[in-house]
Amino acid sequence: MEARRLAILCSHLNPPGPNPTRDPTLRVSDCSSGSSGDGKVESSTLQNDCVFCKIIRGESPCLKLYEDDMCLCILDTNPLSHGHSLIIPKLHYPTLEETPPSVVAAMCSKVPLISNAIVKATGSDSFNLLVNNGAAAGQVIFHVSTY
Repeated sequence: MEARRLAILCSHLNPPGPNPTRDPTLRVSDCSSGSSGDGKVESSTLQNDCVFCKIIRGESPCLKLYEDDMCLCILDTNPLSHGHSLIIPKLHYPTLEETPPSVVAAMCSKVPLISNAIVKATGSDSFNLLVNNGAAAGQVIFHVSTY
């Protein structure tokens, strides 16, 4: 499964040739948890006007790198660097202080998998891990995330 995720990520970050054709597995996704309904997030736990909540509800498109029952990792639509991605919890927490430790742990536990895949896919030898927490720290979308 990890090898497949890396292959998908590599095909998106390092497309072959000057006019790449996208891997069909990388089409814009609705970012919902699947057709079984087990992992669906209750809409009452999401905010109507939050862009990340809209992605989680399937109302906005995204390119999904990873998803489980607690969090979602997507490529940034306005990347600051090659491989710029975000790990967001599936429930709405405006800041890190308001996020339960178990959710923070779930998000952080994905960092090695995602960062290693991005480093390999981009040919980089390093990466940044950031959390903008609060307006003074540059947070613009008040749904906690790491990127």
